[in-house]
Amino acid sequence: MVNLHHTRRARAASVAVSLAGVLVLASCAETAGGGDGGGGGSSAEGVEPGASMEEYQAAFADVDPITLNTQSPSPQGSVTGANVEAYLEAITEWSDNKITFEVAYSNGIAPPTESDDALLDGRLDLAQVLPIYEPAEFPANGALIEAGFISNQSAVVGTLQSNAWPNEVAFNTPEIIQEFTDHGMQVLVPIYNSGVNALFCGEEKTSAADIEGSQVAVGGTAQGAQIEALGGASASVPYPELFESLERGVVDCSVSSLTVGVLGGFIPAAPNVVIDPDAGFALAPGAMAMSQTMWDSLPLVAQQLFWDRLDVFMDVNVDQKIWPNTADAVSQAHEAGGSVQVFDDATRETLQGVNEELLDALRGSDALDGDALVDGAQESAEKWQGIVEELGYTDEVDYDGFDEWYNPDELDADEWAQRLMEDVFNEHRPS
Repeated sequence: MVNLHHTRRARAASVAVSLAGVLVLASCAETAGGGDGGGGGSSAEGVEPGASMEEYQAAFADVDPITLNTQSPSPQGSVTGANVEAYLEAITEWSDNKITFEVAYSNGIAPPTESDDALLDGRLDLAQVLPIYEPAEFPANGALIEAGFISNQSAVVGTLQSNAWPNEVAFNTPEIIQEFTDHGMQVLVPIYNSGVNALFCGEEKTSAADIEGSQVAVGGTAQGAQIEALGGASASVPYPELFESLERGVVDCSVSSLTVGVLGGFIPAAPNVVIDPDAGFALAPGAMAMSQTMWDSLPLVAQQLFWDRLDVFMDVNVDQKIWPNTADAVSQAHEAGGSVQVFDDATRETLQGVNEELLDALRGSDALDGDALVDGAQESAEKWQGIVEELGYTDEVDYDGFDEWYNPDELDADEWAQRLMEDVFNEHRPS
């Protein structure tokens, strides 16, 4: 295993957050004073790229306090919400406590399907949104999401590659970014996932014959097409309801990420897991955005800080969320008498065939230039596969052995996150 662990910079020194986690539905923000965006002073002019924490804190000296309402998908301190909590803490620290947050945990303000509406009506200022649940509202985003199965499916290289190339494609596709704008949002991270999607079942199902007739919870139309091609019947079940649906037998299986399996607590009810390295399921990723009204009210230095510390969000999403949850999920499956397996040859070929059909269908998309999307996705995925390997990341075990192999002291995503910022995000930094 390549040891990529090194000392964290001050920007991400701690993930343990002591934010005031109360549900506040009061004003969207508390800002006062003159100057552009209500920030006042020369700080509205912003700082140079690569500014240190000390330089940022000095720039915030004349900025009036700003409080934003947001939420986390999980209880406070949970691994699954680590990326959200680390990002908020970094913003607060780098702004010298001029930007603070009122945080509602476990999606306490709005369920995942309504977080975009909560940004629009002022209940939330910053949120993780899920365009996949509203394909008619976000067809261009839906097209990119449906192409997600082309990603590498492995635990280390695949996790990094699949969280990089879709953002590059999103920023290069005006229709995708415009959909956020049209819905009153300033997108910060167009797309990120919680790890590869797996088939979780109460009974072992590694062949189409096993899946035939099974009710399978899916997220999105592409997953539905994949399951139906394997003989199953697709059902739409939001992730907070998966535990009850699987436990009661409302559905037999779920196509979900390992992180969602841990968050939803349903792995003991569905410990038979399939992740095939050569035939992936479409992902069900999210995005992170701010209310456009709130974004426009911020001084430039605050906008730049929210942008520059996206490295923390993306790094911790992998480092302290996906990889630990992957190990936890595999361990839970083993404890419940299950394992992580692959499809048999015939089923793998069937899934690969429907994936090719889905790509062909995307080329005819009415929401954007489908040919450009598919070609760009394939090129970017190949490019980021090479970048990840160039940085020294490798896969040494399959998923079924990941729980025993994984050591957080010997694997981190820091170098990848910095490269992602340099190659993709920095070009779009507010100025």
